[in-house]
Amino acid sequence: MGQCNIDHSREEVIQKLESQQSFLPESLYGDIHLFLKSRHSQQTLNELFHLLKKYDLSSKEEQEERNEKLQKLVK
Repeated sequence: MGQCNIDHSREEVIQKLESQQSFLPESLYGDIHLFLKSRHSQQTLNELFHLLKKYDLSSKEEQEERNEKLQKLVK
């Protein structure tokens, strides 16, 4: 995942989460959804967006790595 200079809004992150819902583990989806009910730094929103971006196209190994990163980010 390359670095991107675009700042993503909370709404954009929620849209990306919704678009990937059927590919994410149910508990992780719930944790992220709950996490997004609070305010977070722009850096956190951007990181979350990029972990979710193209999640469905990632290999199972890549998805597992992203799951770990997502879990750490929202806990």
